[in-house]
Amino acid sequence: MKTSTINVSFKDDLLTQIDRIANEEARSRSELIREAARMYIERKKRWKSIFAFGKQQAAKLGLKESDVAKEIERSRK
Repeated sequence: MKTSTINVSFKDDLLTQIDRIANEEARSRSELIREAARMYIERKKRWKSIFAFGKQQAAKLGLKESDVAKEIERSRK
């Protein structure tokens, strides 16, 4: 797998936290940041899938956003 080296700027306090966690987990700063990026991308994909499913179901059931708000309010009473 081809890799590329990049330069990224972090505020000192965030970099301190990154280094602390990497040290606690006995891995490099780069490994930690790569995993964080992968997790972020995967989470974005999951949320995109969830919202797509919600839109599909709403269309299938003929629901509008206002219907959801009304149902939430009704169930809270």
